[in-house]
Amino acid sequence: MSTHALRQTCASQLRLVFIFIVAIFALLGVGQLDAAHAQPTTAAFDHQRTGFPLTGAHREVGCAACHAGGIFTGAPRECAGCHNGQRAIGRPQGHLPTTTQCEACHNTTNYRVVRFDHTAARGSCVQCHDGRKASGKPSTHPPSSNQCQDCHTSGTWATTRFDHSNVSGSCASCHDGRRARGKSATHIATNNVCEDCHTTGSWTNARFSHAGVTGTCASCHNGTKAKGKSASHLTTTNVCEDCHVSTSWTSVRFNHAATTGTCASCHNGTKATGKPANHVATTAGCETCHTGNTTWSNARFNHSGVTGSCASCHNGTTARGKTASHLTTTNVCEDCHVSTSWTSVRFNHAATTGTCASCHNGTKATGKPANHVPTTAACDTCHTGNTTWSNARFSHSGVTGSCASCHNGTTAPGKTASHLTTTNVCEDCHVSTSWTSVRFNHAATTGTCASCHNGTKATGKPANHIATTAACDDCHTGNTTWSNARFSHSGVTGSCASCHNGTTATGKSASHLTTTNVCEDCHVSTSWTSVRFDHAATTGACSTCHNGTKATGKPANHIPTSNVCDDCHVVTSWANARFDHNGVTATCSTCHNGAQATGKPANHISTSAQCDSCHSTLAWTPARFDHANVSGSCSTCHNGTQATGKPTNHFSTSLQCDECHATSTWTPLTFRHSSADYPGDHRGNLTCRSCHTTNAQAVTWTTPAYQPDCAGCHANDFRSDPHKKWESPTTVRYTVNELRDCSGACHIYTNSSMTQIKETRNSEHRVNDAGFD
Repeated sequence: MSTHALRQTCASQLRLVFIFIVAIFALLGVGQLDAAHAQPTTAAFDHQRTGFPLTGAHREVGCAACHAGGIFTGAPRECAGCHNGQRAIGRPQGHLPTTTQCEACHNTTNYRVVRFDHTAARGSCVQCHDGRKASGKPSTHPPSSNQCQDCHTSGTWATTRFDHSNVSGSCASCHDGRRARGKSATHIATNNVCEDCHTTGSWTNARFSHAGVTGTCASCHNGTKAKGKSASHLTTTNVCEDCHVSTSWTSVRFNHAATTGTCASCHNGTKATGKPANHVATTAGCETCHTGNTTWSNARFNHSGVTGSCASCHNGTTARGKTASHLTTTNVCEDCHVSTSWTSVRFNHAATTGTCASCHNGTKATGKPANHVPTTAACDTCHTGNTTWSNARFSHSGVTGSCASCHNGTTAPGKTASHLTTTNVCEDCHVSTSWTSVRFNHAATTGTCASCHNGTKATGKPANHIATTAACDDCHTGNTTWSNARFSHSGVTGSCASCHNGTTATGKSASHLTTTNVCEDCHVSTSWTSVRFDHAATTGACSTCHNGTKATGKPANHIPTSNVCDDCHVVTSWANARFDHNGVTATCSTCHNGAQATGKPANHISTSAQCDSCHSTLAWTPARFDHANVSGSCSTCHNGTQATGKPTNHFSTSLQCDECHATSTWTPLTFRHSSADYPGDHRGNLTCRSCHTTNAQAVTWTTPAYQPDCAGCHANDFRSDPHKKWESPTTVRYTVNELRDCSGACHIYTNSSMTQIKETRNSEHRVNDAGFD
């Protein structure tokens, strides 16, 4: 058995002997003991020796409050042993039901609840949370018949399981935009309450009724909130409710007045009744004839759009037909008549019978004039056209003499003033069978090409000819072939595109960059590939050309970004770029690596976090800082240069800051002594410097010879008088060295043999005592 255990055993035995002797005297009726001996005062008695230290409020309670009837042994050690409503105040009637002991929640310093654990509580929440014992349901709580525990848990009050089934108030009593999310800004305008349409089981599966809607139809039926006017709807400026009613969409009140489209946009046989099968065949729109919206039959008629023949209507049934006195003919009406004026007649001989002279005899119709060529031929020998008399078929076969004998400008047309100047007689070039069939040779002509080829005398420059000031023979050199030309841009007066349009000449290719420039803004006619380039007129995005094929594209080492080129670059200077981090898709360090862009400086805080964990792209400073990502020790930054370091009056120590300080709050400190020499936390009001007198980590022992025992600091506090070793035959006291551990045992022996303990003193001085005595 150890010395310490032996001392405790001896002490226990002495207490029992003392109690036994007192009991014997009481039974024998022996006179009362001297009060000074029988009733030790509280000041002289150390309750610690009973194994039940008096702490907190127990220090102020008189002995008799616990030791009734002078009985000092067998007193209960548990709270409930005394606090049972008889010895001391017990658990009140209104105490919350629980199986835990008092000390699980209460302590002797303060009887109010200091630590509480719901796991041991019994009964429902409202037995305590009734607004008196503990906070109850607040006035702002949703009206509900649920018990607290139906939604809340004791682990966390704010995290709830919610069930609408027992809520007794209306939806809006909670969903008012403050307690819970209310009606959104985009909600249908209505005076209905939520529950008229919605159910708690499914918010989106709503019953809908137009009855409470206060807005116009279009406020919802706009194609976004609800189905709007369909693409096939008739064109109109009406609002929905002008024609439709909410109870039946297909029951429509219709008014043509506000329709803006043509009649046929609706009256096409699908949306509405269209043109009937027996309608006059016409391309005219309905409204050309039918002007009234209220009556269809009151129409004005116009032949201009009619596409059928006259007889399709003028058949004597649909409309008046050919009269009985009409000239017998196989012509249809429109061969002679026009719809604008029936009496204005175009006459066509094609369907008439008999010879010309049967009518053209000078009586019925105009006959042969006096200056006519004398001939026995019938009219139709030469005059074959019924529409024009002068367009005659003529044959020179019986004519004698030269052409000029008739073609002298009097009898017949002669050489015109615009005729090519020549000494040739007519028949040198012309033949009588065909005046226009001419034998022609340029060899005898004089003057420029344009003197004849002016579009009047002969075919001139065509409308699609290249615009140029050059004469014909500058390019066209052969009389036999017009198309074999030599070309030069020098005389061209039009723009490039007037020819280079893809038809006249090769135009802008499909792969050409998108631009509003005309060709000559960049190209020159002497060398197509020598190009003057100007970005100002390009209309496409940069990447249309700068795709790595047409022009240099984004290089492999470009910053990863979803921006288009011109978000940052300008065409006048590629290197002078406006930069915007918004489109960057990679992490900061992808660019900020010290190569592509400024990277983390050598003196940067040691961290594995990405730049944007602390910095923002809008401003590099100030930065949001979080110690959680720092990988170095505190002193790596807190060295007085990069960040605030240890102040000059700081406790001198080699420990890192986080041994005492926390990154979330610098004070209070949380330091625990780990040295085996540390005796424990002193109950006295000590500061660090009470022991660390030099404000350094190493302790300066007052009496180093006794370290690490109590006497190392408290040797000068030692008083030998109370510390008796024995009193027989003479009084001898302990030395400081013998009692260097103040918290150890200090026995008084019967005599100098030190074989029998007279009085046991153990742990007289304790580190956790407020005072030394």
